[in-house]
Amino acid sequence: MMDLLGFENYLWLCTALFCIGAFGVLIRRNVIILLMCIELMLNAANLLFIAFSYKWNNMDGHIFVFFSMLVAAAEVAVGLALIVLIFRKYRTTDIRMFDKLKG
Repeated sequence: MMDLLGFENYLWLCTALFCIGAFGVLIRRNVIILLMCIELMLNAANLLFIAFSYKWNNMDGHIFVFFSMLVAAAEVAVGLALIVLIFRKYRTTDIRMFDKLKG
């Protein structure tokens, strides 16, 4: 499959996905969209691990992706718990509400 598409195309795809995710993290204020953009960046890195793993004929990239997916699942669980906490208290999912959780 990689021979058909070319390794460079995977690099460009991963770069584009990561830049879209980084742009979303820097611009958006909604926490749910922010988590989705972080997941997009993480998936771009995972795809790049798989592409390099396939190119070098090594399974280490697959192992990194497996642990990265475990971290992503934990991140989503904690992130959604925080979103529910903020929404119950303030009725909004604006990122600026995290400052009000201190006190």
